[in-house]
Amino acid sequence: MDKNRLKLTSSEIGTLWGEFVNGTMTDVVNRYMVSIIEDKPIKAIFESAIKTFEKQKQQIVTFLEKEGFPVPIGFNESDLFKGKQRLFTDIFCLNYLHIMSLHGLLGHSTALGVSVRKDLREFYDSCDNDAKKMYHQTIELLLDKGNFQRDPLFYPNKNPEYISNQDFTDGFFGKGRTLAATEVISISFNLKKSIMAKTLSIAFSQVAQTKEVRKFLAASEKTADGQIKAFSKIMQADNLPAPKSWETEVTTSTDSPFSDKLMLYHIGFLFQAAQTYHGTGLASAMRTDLVTTYESTILKNLLVTKKWFNLMVENKWLEQPPLAPNRKEIAEEV
Repeated sequence: MDKNRLKLTSSEIGTLWGEFVNGTMTDVVNRYMVSIIEDKPIKAIFESAIKTFEKQKQQIVTFLEKEGFPVPIGFNESDLFKGKQRLFTDIFCLNYLHIMSLHGLLGHSTALGVSVRKDLREFYDSCDNDAKKMYHQTIELLLDKGNFQRDPLFYPNKNPEYISNQDFTDGFFGKGRTLAATEVISISFNLKKSIMAKTLSIAFSQVAQTKEVRKFLAASEKTADGQIKAFSKIMQADNLPAPKSWETEVTTSTDSPFSDKLMLYHIGFLFQAAQTYHGTGLASAMRTDLVTTYESTILKNLLVTKKWFNLMVENKWLEQPPLAPNRKEIAEEV
């Protein structure tokens, strides 16, 4: 068997398709942000991110075209309105790039995990290395500027211990124990993602051009805010700090730099990605109040994504990914 002539599987095509659409979305946002950023070190990181994706984009196009698949439309210059007023501060832009680098890391790891052909594995290895580099750069710069909020500190016990009673799972009525470090991982992670979703919903709702999109964005902001409050309450009950909000990093501009299609898709992407993170948090939760909070959050996110899907389809903005052959239709055509 010639390993270099293997046809790409459905999963491999699916990851390339998703990488292209989501990557072009982020690239448009990055191109806007680099045009407004005044801080030179922050601007340099964005310029690097744009160059990196341009290289990756060309490789994705080559993979798809060689397999005979059409290149997705994704997002492009038509979704970016140049010369518009500043919508975000430099610090928010840096935080945005940091969070999206995290999404990239997780996405590339998933893509690598379903890839078999060597050239595709090597491609995702390269993408993963690029995302790691960006992750390190954004953290270092946020730390230098005093704008990176680290997760809460715990203090060590003298010895390791076993769970000794059933109350370990009780998080209600003050009878339960404090949060475990393994639970804080997902709570903090999900809080940061919800804060990003809320902030972008606020910013996009200010500048969206159509009433239906503004209405959806206002609703998504309320959903994200409710999730922030729910998880922050759990943290604060144990006297642990919750991550700070970024709403004040959004200006009062009503001048849209993006198409409604891009803004709506972006919020949907964040809520869909959050389902994975909430599911991980649910799997690691050992307190009943945490389990209940995650279950409620997942249900509310599903309601948001259902409305998002309907609105995207109504506007003919949602691209269809490659589908499995419909054997019944093929047979009827013969």
